[in-house]
Amino acid sequence: MNVHNLMEEKVFKHVNDFYDQMKNQNVSWLSCDCEHCRLDTASYVLNRIPPKYVVSGRGVSHNVSTDDTQLKADIDALVIEGIQAISNARRPYHAQKNNKNTDNSENPAYNFPTFIGAVYDGGTFEPIAGAKVVLKQNNELCEMVDYTWQNPNTTSALTKGVFSFWVKPICAEKSGENQVFNFTIEVSADGFETISYDFSVPLVSDSQPQRALNSTYSLKVQDFYLFPVGFDNSMDD
Repeated sequence: MNVHNLMEEKVFKHVNDFYDQMKNQNVSWLSCDCEHCRLDTASYVLNRIPPKYVVSGRGVSHNVSTDDTQLKADIDALVIEGIQAISNARRPYHAQKNNKNTDNSENPAYNFPTFIGAVYDGGTFEPIAGAKVVLKQNNELCEMVDYTWQNPNTTSALTKGVFSFWVKPICAEKSGENQVFNFTIEVSADGFETISYDFSVPLVSDSQPQRALNSTYSLKVQDFYLFPVGFDNSMDD
């Protein structure tokens, strides 16, 4: 059984139409209309409208026959709002947009979960924005799935100190193999002591690389608490 959100087609069509119109009209504030900016805008809109799920042709037919004039107006308003937001807040990986992972291998591979954690001030327990989080394996930076996943990763106030990594799959000789992978996370921030954390991930190789993000396949690493340089965090007797 396949469940489909009809709003995705509507939103993508509206987003592409607006980008094309603005590009043709040379709208002064439109800074970029690349594929990823369009995807960011579509995500912006889809996160702000209710989904419409269908599982049958009858569901599609019912949706087509429904008057959705107000919905179209709402989507248009959100698309413009989203384009403006994306144009004014360029992603750190934007300059690397042409460096996509083009590996189309169908060979067996070890597929890693996304690694997720957060960085906090050990004195105030508030999230730290601007912390640098580095993921390494064998003292080398881990390669990410594609350019949208940053390593090093810099925490943001918008994400409340949360960071995430998605390591590029590693080739295996065959599916069903077992292997343990060792990683090190290094966390630093201006004015704070740098800390590191070692952890291991046991994996079983799959028949092919995982290319679609699965939000349920994730590993929550420990949260990191950084203390200011010279801070005494010892407990009094």
